[in-house]
Amino acid sequence: MGSGSALRIGIIGGSGWLGGAIAAAALDSGTVLSQDLSLSYRSECPHIFPDAFWTSDNQALADRSDVIILSVRPADWPTLNVNLKGKLAISVMAGIRLSGLCDTHQTQRAVRALPNASAEVRKSYTPWTATTGVNEADRTVVRNIFDACGVQDEVRTEAEIDYLAGLTGSGPAFSALLAESMMTDAIARGFDRLVARRAVNTLLIGTGRLLEKRNGCPTETVQTFLDYRGTTAAAIEAMTDAGFGTIVRRGLSAAFEKSVRMGDAS
Repeated sequence: MGSGSALRIGIIGGSGWLGGAIAAAALDSGTVLSQDLSLSYRSECPHIFPDAFWTSDNQALADRSDVIILSVRPADWPTLNVNLKGKLAISVMAGIRLSGLCDTHQTQRAVRALPNASAEVRKSYTPWTATTGVNEADRTVVRNIFDACGVQDEVRTEAEIDYLAGLTGSGPAFSALLAESMMTDAIARGFDRLVARRAVNTLLIGTGRLLEKRNGCPTETVQTFLDYRGTTAAAIEAMTDAGFGTIVRRGLSAAFEKSVRMGDAS
């Protein structure tokens, strides 16, 4: 730890979208103070978080931090030559194994976490898993960081993280895909594009807030509409008959297999 009880956090890739979102959430929640936050950039220093320490030297960032968040593209990670000297490493890179993180960065305290795009609005679901070297104090740090981004859960295995790379790590992409299909259908039926977009976006925003407020099971919501036997039930049954569930499972399987392959290649 740094001087006093202040936690010093470094984010390698802090100029990127996800790294910046985590930094903003940690600052807003008071998890880290501006002067104890270090961020790295590749080519040009961004004009954000002006009171934080910015550097293009990732080793310098690690040396002045207690916790280092690795937020670079998985394809760029093999060239990231940084010695963490036993410090807590938190990877938000899909596919990179804990063993690889420990070996590459000289630490036995490593965490794999998968925040998603909703971290920007503090609504990310972030699953994470840790090595045996991660202690309870480290776990508290991880929980604080990702609670600031939304909701977090520690899961049991890396296999669960690989699966969740598709289920939750994809963030709003799947909901946006559904929205795009609905909007496209409305436009094909003659609706103005702006009207179609507003209708679909408002629908999904309302659905999310309703699920959040009720905190119920999605199955119960679906069943309620099926039991009503109205237009929604007709749509649900038609989608199910067309293989909606099969398509979703196929997509999640593809994401899981991709995460496993990325880890095997690292």
